[in-house]
Amino acid sequence: MNPVQRFFRRYVFSVVGLLGLLVVTNMAVLVILMGVSEVQTPTDTFQITDFCDHLTGSGDSWQADSDALALLDRDQCWAMVLNPAGQTVWEYQMPADLPRSYTAAQVAQFSRWYLADWPVTVWGLEDGSLAVVGRPRGSMAKYYVAVERDYWDFLVLLACAIFYANILLVVVLFLHSARRVEKAMGPILNAIRSLADGKPVRLREDGELAEINASLNRAAAYITQKDNTRAEWIRGISHDIRTPLSVMLGYASELEESGELPDWARQRAGSIRRQTERLTRLVADLNLTTRLEYALRPIARQRLDGAELARQAVSEVLNEGLEDSYSITFTEEVPGAHLEVAADPALMDRMLLNLLRNCIRHNPGGCAISVTAAPCREGGCLFVIADDGCGVSAAQLNSLNRGTPLAGKEADSLGEHGLGLRIVRQIVRAHKGRLTFGATVPHGLTVSIWIGGR
Repeated sequence: MNPVQRFFRRYVFSVVGLLGLLVVTNMAVLVILMGVSEVQTPTDTFQITDFCDHLTGSGDSWQADSDALALLDRDQCWAMVLNPAGQTVWEYQMPADLPRSYTAAQVAQFSRWYLADWPVTVWGLEDGSLAVVGRPRGSMAKYYVAVERDYWDFLVLLACAIFYANILLVVVLFLHSARRVEKAMGPILNAIRSLADGKPVRLREDGELAEINASLNRAAAYITQKDNTRAEWIRGISHDIRTPLSVMLGYASELEESGELPDWARQRAGSIRRQTERLTRLVADLNLTTRLEYALRPIARQRLDGAELARQAVSEVLNEGLEDSYSITFTEEVPGAHLEVAADPALMDRMLLNLLRNCIRHNPGGCAISVTAAPCREGGCLFVIADDGCGVSAAQLNSLNRGTPLAGKEADSLGEHGLGLRIVRQIVRAHKGRLTFGATVPHGLTVSIWIGGR
C-alpha cells in the first residue's frame, strides 16, 4: 500500500468513526428520552376507542355488535364492561380465573399496570361504566413514571444539551480531520504550484506523506539541475560563438569597404556582414531570454521618463539608417508631461528597440510605424507601437495575448519576430507591467505596454 492510499484510508476510517460516534450519541439521547416519557402505541388507543364505538347500553345492560367482536378476535383479545359499582355486566372470552367484581383500588391498579399478568387498556363510558380490553400476555409492555416538574424540565434541558453537544462534537472532529488533511496536503500542493511557476522547492521528508515529499524534492532537484545545465550551455555557446562572429563581422566589413574588389564581391561581403550582425543579435537575444527566464539578470530599477525612453529608442533606430519604404513617427499624448516609470533603463531600451526592429523585420515591403507615449490613470506610462504592415493572423494574435507558445506554422511564420516578442514579454513580466496585442485598422499590428511608476 502506497503512502497516499494509507493516508486516505486512515482519513476514511476517521470519518466512519465520527459517524459511529454520532449514531451512538443519538441512541443515548433517544434512550434517555424514552426513559422519562410514557410510551403509548397509537394503534392501541384507537383500538379500544373503535371497540367502544360498537358498544351499546347503559347501567347493567351492555351489548357489543359483530364489528366489536371481530376487532377482539382479530387481535386475540378479551373484554369486559364494569358498572360504576365495579361489577362485570358484560364480558367476551374473559379468562375464567379472573374475578368478576373489582374495587376502586383494583381498578386503579390494573388501569396503570397489569390485571393478573394480562396487559389491559381501559376506557370510560358515558354513564360512568368502564370498558376493559385485555391483550394476550407478553404482547404489550406497560409502565408508568411520574416525576416532579422541575426534574422533568431538567431532563429536557439535559437532552437538548446532549444533542447540541453532539453537533458541536461532530463539527470539531470534522474540522480537526480537515485540518489534518490540509496540514498534510497543503505543502505538497504549494510545492506543485511552485514547480509550475519555476520556483525552487524543498519539503520536509517526514510525516505520513514523507515518500511523496521526497519524490517532489527529487523532481524539483532534477528540474533545477536540468534548467541550470541548459542555462550554462546557452551561456557557454554564446561566449564561444562571440569571438568567431566578431572576426567574421570585421573581415566582412573590410571586404565591403575595400575599393580593390569588384562591386559584386563587395555586395556579397555586405550581405555576409548583415547576416553576421543578425546572427549576433539572435545569440544576444537567446542569452538575454535565458537570463530573464531563470532570473539570472537582476532588475536595476530607476526613476525614468517614459516619453524620453521612447524618444531615444526612435532616434536610435533612425540613426541606424532606414530605407525609404519605412517611416517612424513619435507622439507624446500630453506634450511636456513627465511620465515616470520605475524600470531598468537597459531592459526598457531593449524592449522598445525589439518592437521597432520587429516592425521593420516583419514587413520587408515597408510600413509606417507610430510610437506613442501616454499617461495612465494608475500612473506610469503607456507605450503604443503600431504599424500598418501585414500584421499577424487571428490565431497568432490570440496566442500572443494568452502568452502561450506559438507552435508549428505559426511559430515558423513569425520566426525571429517571435523571439523578439518573447523577450518583450519577459521584460514586461519582470517589471510587473501589462502587455496586449491588437490589430491595426485596416491592417498591421499594435502593441500596447504599460509600465508602472512604482
